[in-house]
Amino acid sequence: MTATGNSTRPEREAFEVPEHVTYLNCASLAPRLKVVTAAGRAALDHMAAPWEVGAADWFDGMDQLRSSFGRLINAPASSIALVPAASYGIAVAALNLPVKAGDNIVVVEQEYPSNYYSWRRLARQRGAELRVATASAGGTLTDAIVAAIDRRTAVVATANCHWTDGSFIDLRQVSAAVKANDAALVVDASQSLGAYPLDVAEIQPDFLVTVGYKWLLGPYALGYLYVADRWQSQGVPLEESWLHREGSESFAGLVEYTDNYKPGAARFSQGEAAQMYLYPMAQAALDQIQQWTPARIQQRLSEWTTELAARAPSLGLTCEKSPNRIGHIVGLKAPNGLPLNLVERLAERDVYVAVRGNSIRVAPHLHSTAADMDCLVAALRDLLR
Repeated sequence: MTATGNSTRPEREAFEVPEHVTYLNCASLAPRLKVVTAAGRAALDHMAAPWEVGAADWFDGMDQLRSSFGRLINAPASSIALVPAASYGIAVAALNLPVKAGDNIVVVEQEYPSNYYSWRRLARQRGAELRVATASAGGTLTDAIVAAIDRRTAVVATANCHWTDGSFIDLRQVSAAVKANDAALVVDASQSLGAYPLDVAEIQPDFLVTVGYKWLLGPYALGYLYVADRWQSQGVPLEESWLHREGSESFAGLVEYTDNYKPGAARFSQGEAAQMYLYPMAQAALDQIQQWTPARIQQRLSEWTTELAARAPSLGLTCEKSPNRIGHIVGLKAPNGLPLNLVERLAERDVYVAVRGNSIRVAPHLHSTAADMDCLVAALRDLLR
């Protein structure tokens, strides 16, 4: 099926999305920005001449990226580490947070595996309870998380919305309950940061991690980890990279080993954090998001998902209603289940969404248009008969 009228949206021209494609799967993999592609090509060309790569190239891009991401979440660059995956950042948090026998760790129902397995292993190792917060009928995930927290809670690990259907989780309420019980808050912001405003000074997480390839519109295998001040000076990294030790800028002095890390959260960054192919792409993506702003992105994407939610009943589908759903993701559910191969049959019509859990997960971005929504609705009407 061909979408028409897509060129009426000027932001669409910033993305490499062909006119005939209805791409509504940013929650899985963001469509590529043209400036990101250009930055990647320039990086490849630069790295083709390694004799022109100087000592500063190992550090300057890393420092600039940490600073840009810090501005996005209202945090200093010194509190940011660069990581290859959300699971890496979660593992850093699990390694450093104190959990003892009899404590509990709170996660949400059907959590994304990267924010589940580390906590399950830690609970088993320490003799703690892994407590799963499940929304009751008519209740919210926020209510369920807050109700699960008590004086034995050591860690609450959550997102800003559920990855399968966009169910909203109010981090302010969760944070207040966490602080009141002297627990630690770990946030996986992979499905919200970039498309939804987040201020760590307000939320006060102990650790916050996000991938860079979804709503941050950057390349795969480069993400970001925020570490609160109290964990920076005594924290233990997952690995011991030369890049993050004091004085590492002096290549000749690397044989003079030191016990000292660079200040701040740098110690928690991955080995080979000097991703000179990926830095320019990630930087171009963050620059574009700063120009658009997460607040504006959220407002625009909410228009599409709100419209789709209103049209869902005519297709025999249901979804979470606002304000219990974040604005940039909507999960459409069928009372009697979804047809087999629905995603593949939609793709045959050049309509791209995902099925996660029991939801058709629809995740637009600023390239999306009214025509895209019409294409999706028309295709679903045909395939759900």
